[in-house]
Amino acid sequence: MSHQHHDDPFERLRGAPPPADAAARARALEAGQAAFAAAQEKHRIRTKGNRFGQRLTSIISSIQRISIMDVRLPIGTAALALLLLPLGFQLYNSTALTTPAVLEQPAPRASVPLADTATAAPKAEQDMASVAEAAPEPVPAPEPAPAVEAPLPVTTPAVPPAPPSPAQPVPSPAARSSGGVAPAVPMAQMEPMAPMPSMGYESFAQSVPMGGNAMMAQRLAVPAPYAQPVPPSGDSFARFDEQRLKVAAEEPVSTFSIDVDTASYSYVRRQLEDGFVPAPEAVRVEELLNYFPYDYAPAPSAEVPFQPTLKVYPTPWDARTQLLQIGIKGFEPPATADTRSNLVFLIDTSGSMAEPDKLPLLKRAFGLLLDQLSANDTVSIVTYAGSAGVALTPTSADNKAGILAALNDLEAAGSTAGVEGIALAYQLAEDARVDGGTNRVILATDGDFNVGIDDPEALKDFIAGKRRSGIGLSVLGFGRGNLDDATMQALAQNGDGNASYISSFAEAKKVLVEEIGGTLHTIARDVKIQLEFNPARIAEYRLIGYETRALNREDFNNDAVDAGDVGAGTTVTALYEITPVGSGGEKVEPLRYGSETPAAADSDELAFLKLRYKLPGSAVSQLLEVPVTPEVVYADIAAAGVDAQFAAAVAAFGQKLRGSAYGAAMDWAEIRTLARAGRGADEGGYRAEFVRLVDMAGLLQPDSP
Repeated sequence: MSHQHHDDPFERLRGAPPPADAAARARALEAGQAAFAAAQEKHRIRTKGNRFGQRLTSIISSIQRISIMDVRLPIGTAALALLLLPLGFQLYNSTALTTPAVLEQPAPRASVPLADTATAAPKAEQDMASVAEAAPEPVPAPEPAPAVEAPLPVTTPAVPPAPPSPAQPVPSPAARSSGGVAPAVPMAQMEPMAPMPSMGYESFAQSVPMGGNAMMAQRLAVPAPYAQPVPPSGDSFARFDEQRLKVAAEEPVSTFSIDVDTASYSYVRRQLEDGFVPAPEAVRVEELLNYFPYDYAPAPSAEVPFQPTLKVYPTPWDARTQLLQIGIKGFEPPATADTRSNLVFLIDTSGSMAEPDKLPLLKRAFGLLLDQLSANDTVSIVTYAGSAGVALTPTSADNKAGILAALNDLEAAGSTAGVEGIALAYQLAEDARVDGGTNRVILATDGDFNVGIDDPEALKDFIAGKRRSGIGLSVLGFGRGNLDDATMQALAQNGDGNASYISSFAEAKKVLVEEIGGTLHTIARDVKIQLEFNPARIAEYRLIGYETRALNREDFNNDAVDAGDVGAGTTVTALYEITPVGSGGEKVEPLRYGSETPAAADSDELAFLKLRYKLPGSAVSQLLEVPVTPEVVYADIAAAGVDAQFAAAVAAFGQKLRGSAYGAAMDWAEIRTLARAGRGADEGGYRAEFVRLVDMAGLLQPDSP
């Protein structure tokens, strides 16, 4: 190697002129001698430790003293680590949900100016390029687009998203194990993730950091189990068709039985609160309406147990039609009245009831009910699980300690012998019958009757034969995943009782404390409603809900036909959507050879309402008649009052959730606004809770664009 061009400092010093000052030369010479003396002194210091030969000998001797067993373990461990390390690295690269580039990216911000995005792009590419250079064999990737964006997903409302392109190829396991890292894929070349159903998954997919790993994008595109729109569930519901539109000139009469059940609303609420969209057949609009109390006219006396309240106002989802609201409120006896009650708790203790929201919640709920009873009441407990048995003979309700002890001793085990349990409960209620009081079986179950009669029609016949004895039946449903709603409805509707779904301790308080009078004390039996529309005023109509309560026209005057019962203080609401003649909202064209009805044209009545009911202990029905006149028509829904606004909002909510063919035109924001306007006093806070459910439904089932 040549030193021709080597710059030697000593050569430069040789050619430099000596300093003019002799004293300076003396000082420089003295400093050089001092440095030389210090270096000599350093070399004279003896090196610590043994000489080279002695150090090597000591190392060899130490190795010889180590036994073969001492050496085997560390050598074997090192060999095993060398074998497993490549396998682990390859497994990590093939299964990890994130790439190193993704891990180093900061969380995306809500929005970034376009200038910042452009500045960040080159730096991100430089970082990725440096990583690629360090890799032995980088995996080739497609050439980036001319307009390069940062691999970090940035929400930029002002810039429209780039059109999708084919997904990038996934590196092979061999390439990943070699340590190669693919360069960052520009956002413009990335394939957008598949849209996720419900709950705004499109926005979630756009916010997920995406790199060159297409497999990771595919995994993230699959929604988590808790985010599915409809949960995997074993709950079963009876299917039914929505009430159809009818032409008043062809079918002027509508007949149905009232319904005071509220189980559907409680179930729908739980589904929405847990992040699921309920199945359409689980949404019964009439039960949503009747969950809430309304300020209807009070009943004048026990002999006339209710007085209808009628209102007609514009339909919020169709300005060409109107809503006819029919409301009744059951007579409330004085607070001092203490009606004797004979109650039999029929409790399902099968293995399916072991979950926390079933038997444990049931025990706490019945504890609330006990606090509402007095010494005039008796309580019995019958259980069924494999075989039925009496857990508590008729006991005075003032012995709360004994009753609670019997409840706490119950355990969930075995199969479900529901029919045998019902038969035993009715027999026990008959033995402890209270004349002139309330005799009722309260069935608490998850609805699974897997032993005995499991056909709803067969159970209907069984219960119909028992109700004639004057012993009512109320059904309380618990839990989820095993709920047989069809069986519960068949039992409640044919047992002169009502069905409620206890989803929480708060719901137990509402049903068994706040509404205990309506649950236990019946003030009117077999209540039927019949409405005849005037074809000269009303062109078309449809009943909203009550699909499972429809009656034939001739059933109205037949006292042998069973119908729903009304409890003390209970409110019942029914809504008809009606189309006035000439409004332009008619959906059915008139017949070519239709005929006029001159007699009806002379009346300004919109319809004529009839109600039939039986007083407790009577087998003969009473008739109540009220015309629907223009005096109850309101030009504005706000003028009709808060109850009208809220009832219309609930009807719109239920129809939209079910996917109605008629009343699903309102969007969630409009329903929410209408519900808020109809909150009123809302003493229990139930209407405010409904507003929150509307918001949840809007997130899970967004409006169509």
